[in-house]
Amino acid sequence: MFTESPSRAISSYQRVGVESGVVSADPHKLILMLFEGARQALDCSLLYIQQNRIAAKGEMISKAIMIIDHGLKASLDRKVGGELVNRLEQLYDYMTARLLTANLQNDAVIIEEINCLLGELHEAWMSIGKQPAGKTASPAAKKVTEQPATAGAAV
Repeated sequence: MFTESPSRAISSYQRVGVESGVVSADPHKLILMLFEGARQALDCSLLYIQQNRIAAKGEMISKAIMIIDHGLKASLDRKVGGELVNRLEQLYDYMTARLLTANLQNDAVIIEEINCLLGELHEAWMSIGKQPAGKTASPAAKKVTEQPATAGAAV
């Protein structure tokens, strides 16, 4: 009846679920999905480090980098974002550079650092979506704008 393995069937089912979610999502939800995807990839990379599955770890870190660089960073609206866009762009560049180092050194601490940063941004983005129009940004979102422009600044 089924010619594919159960894990392949589950993977196909998950892929269809994600694709369906993308088709029906508004722009705010799409950004949330990018944060979730990057964080999930980093969680998997930590597991693969523990299991000494180096190739799989590398694939997951590469996936997170792609999501950050080609998803989150690429979605920044430079026309209306002002200083916040500049700071987020610098933060995304910092994250990808750190993840490259983490990949080369199998450094779980760096991966956890970047996952934490993504978590704070994710939380801020979620709170923005819950606010009625005209409300001020959440404390987490304000933290992003108040940080110095140095690449190593934590959010």
